[in-house]
Amino acid sequence: MPRVRVRQHVNPLSIAYQTPVSQPDWQQIYQNLEKPLHLDIGCGWGRFLQEIAQQDPEWNYLGLEIREPLVDLALKTRDELGLQNLHYIFCNANNSLQPLLSSLPAGVLQRVSIQFPDPWFKKRHQKRRVVKPELVAELAEYLVTDGIVFLQSDVEPVAAQMRSMFAANHHFRQVHETEWLGENIFPVPTEREMATLEAGKPVYRAMFVKM
Repeated sequence: MPRVRVRQHVNPLSIAYQTPVSQPDWQQIYQNLEKPLHLDIGCGWGRFLQEIAQQDPEWNYLGLEIREPLVDLALKTRDELGLQNLHYIFCNANNSLQPLLSSLPAGVLQRVSIQFPDPWFKKRHQKRRVVKPELVAELAEYLVTDGIVFLQSDVEPVAAQMRSMFAANHHFRQVHETEWLGENIFPVPTEREMATLEAGKPVYRAMFVKM
């Protein structure tokens, strides 16, 4: 995949990202809209979804990303691969998740992943983090019963913050008794995950089920 010049971090609170995305015509996007859907929030370059969509064509995959050049490139690669079970949308998940999910057929959203989101280390910037109570509540509304949410980060405070947000919502239950989940539940690692593990550093993972 060719590289494009893109900012590493985008402020989701900027006025440029406050307009919710328009609802797509899903029938024109997925060959079979009734397949179970895996939503990846903050999909970056989209390579994780490209790999897993090829491995498991019985699922549909949707990636949301706030950096438009990455979405453009991911869509181009998807078309080159001929994948009809994969789509990417340029949007701010914090104001576009509800209109997107509400336009899907009921019961299709079965998996959600949020992997290595922007950490926003400075305390005054932490309000920019993607996982907020409102986003958790929207996922609780549209995720099927027994649907799963998988979280991971190489920054422990970020992973802990995401985990605490889902734990605070009574619709979700953490499925592992240990503090962190030991392994990735998916057969495909993200690029950030591979780089972190190759450097000998830990990845902090958690998984929740919708009750």
